[in-house]
Amino acid sequence: MRRLFGARARLRWIHLILGGALSMPYFLLGSVLVGPFIGNRNVFTSASLQFAAFGVALPIAALTAFFPLVRPLSVGAVRALCGVPRGQLADGPARSGQARMRTAGWYTLHLGVGGIISGMTLAVPPFAGTLVILPLFTSLRGVPLGLPEVLNHAWALALAPLAGIAMLVALAACAALAGELLARCAPVLLGPTPADRLAAAERRAADLAVRNRLARELHDSVGHALSAVTLQAGAARRVLDSDVEFVREALTAIEETTRRTVGELDAVLGLLRQGEDAHGDLPGPTLDVLDDLLARSGVKVAYVQDGDPAARAPEPVSREAYRIVQEGLSNALRHGGAAPVSLRIALCGEELEIVMENPLSVRAPVVRPGGGRGLPGIAERATLLGGHAEAGAQGDVWRLTARLPVGNAGGER
Repeated sequence: MRRLFGARARLRWIHLILGGALSMPYFLLGSVLVGPFIGNRNVFTSASLQFAAFGVALPIAALTAFFPLVRPLSVGAVRALCGVPRGQLADGPARSGQARMRTAGWYTLHLGVGGIISGMTLAVPPFAGTLVILPLFTSLRGVPLGLPEVLNHAWALALAPLAGIAMLVALAACAALAGELLARCAPVLLGPTPADRLAAAERRAADLAVRNRLARELHDSVGHALSAVTLQAGAARRVLDSDVEFVREALTAIEETTRRTVGELDAVLGLLRQGEDAHGDLPGPTLDVLDDLLARSGVKVAYVQDGDPAARAPEPVSREAYRIVQEGLSNALRHGGAAPVSLRIALCGEELEIVMENPLSVRAPVVRPGGGRGLPGIAERATLLGGHAEAGAQGDVWRLTARLPVGNAGGER
């Protein structure tokens, strides 16, 4: 009984009746088209003519299902009323030809089966109800209700209520079977096509790339600021009582570093709040403000440039180069302390070359739980631009080298 009259069966029955309601405009159009072929007779005078009009209506319904928005509307109804798991149905309009063909097949099936069940739902309950109450109201026997002549017999009249109940149960069984049929066909006809799965995979890959890019921005910006602030604060603490001027300069550097980092952090978090709009270019500092970074990095940097890279490098390359230098300085601060750093940035043909060196520290390097993401992040930035980066000990120095393609670097940005 639960399969016939349970909550799921009732919802699927409503879904079928919805299909019948949607089929009515097409049925009326089909009756108009069938009219000239039957001598303009009224199709409602014959059941065969009604089925003919219904048969003409279904291909018309299939044609209208090629509109892309038919699929999301159908999917919404199936999810709400048929109990089909969400992951088995496609999201969004039907874009490809295969998806539209499947949607047209579903729409035709829904309207066809729903129209039949709706017709039965309208016709069977009144007739079955009449049979149930017929033995109690003898006056109904004389009313022209189209009842069979056999009901004039006493034995048939006694069995009429049972026949009425059986008809209602049969109607519920037909509706349950039809609802089960549509629920089984929905994942096949409204499920994701190979093109839908590919598009979903591309969206997931794009989202993952954006998250990784934002993570790199936060790591490089905040990580460098914390390293610089830690070094400046430690140096200021050691000379707090003996060199007030140095302490004042250190506190000024800490203030400016944190203010700049908070601005960069706000920009990245703003992109996170924008959701899908975060797929555009990330705002951020470029080589134009590299001198300011070097001046307040917390370590002495001997900087040499060749070819005016700040003015001639394209903006995306300039932005990534700034982050690579920033992360290189963070590593130098973290592992080398206050040891001086040499930095060279040069335009060599169609490449921007970054070379950073600092002496290896005699003390044990700072190891963070789980390892750091600085050097892999530098490699990822270079790879995304079509370049490459490498870092490692060479003799008694640590060297970071990155090469980024810039195309025709002699042109305007």
